[in-house]
Amino acid sequence: MSLFKRRRFPVEIILLCVRWYCKYGISYRDLAEMMSERGVSVNPSTIFRWVQRYAPEIEKRMRPNHGPRSGSWRVDETYVRVGGHWRYLFRAVDKHGRLIASMLSGRRDTGAAYRFLRKALKAMSDYPPSSITTDKLASYPKAIRRLQDEGLLPQDVEHRTSKYLNNILEADHGALKRMIRPTRGFQTMKTASATIGGFEVMRMIRRGHCVQRKRQATGEVRLINQLFGLAA
Repeated sequence: MSLFKRRRFPVEIILLCVRWYCKYGISYRDLAEMMSERGVSVNPSTIFRWVQRYAPEIEKRMRPNHGPRSGSWRVDETYVRVGGHWRYLFRAVDKHGRLIASMLSGRRDTGAAYRFLRKALKAMSDYPPSSITTDKLASYPKAIRRLQDEGLLPQDVEHRTSKYLNNILEADHGALKRMIRPTRGFQTMKTASATIGGFEVMRMIRRGHCVQRKRQATGEVRLINQLFGLAA
């Protein structure tokens, strides 16, 4: 496959390392040690490069399999350390906790809120929201009005500010950050976005929040392999 051209390891080994790293939230060094015990000698920096290259590719190929989402959206931000500074991770889930979209941003202003909501609307174009629940950040009403003025968001969408309704997302932030913790922070926004995107998609697959293709064998391994044309 041209996507894996000049890689000296088999595609299956590369995808296994990317999948395990993004699924279990372990360090690159620990994963390299685990692979060594299985007879595969690979440098932690090599696994890092694989994650940066192929985690976004897994996320991209999984998008058509996201499936339906509830019209009740819960939107919030959490903090992620990047390059020694705290950055903002915007995330949205539906009322059942199924991921809608996420976006890393250096700012927490109206522009960032607008870009994130626009990204979420594009990702769920077939399942538009009927309500959007946020915290009391002043940027959200402005971003929502702008999207409505541009015709990207229906005028009858209800905007709610309820900490109680966002509890499901707050709990999900904690679960994601437990996976991020072994990384000990990211060096750049690019590497942070790629890695977190891998974490998000593997959590979605693990929790069954995606639609299986017709005639597709069940199971995480076969799903990932089929995305790259490796499944029988």
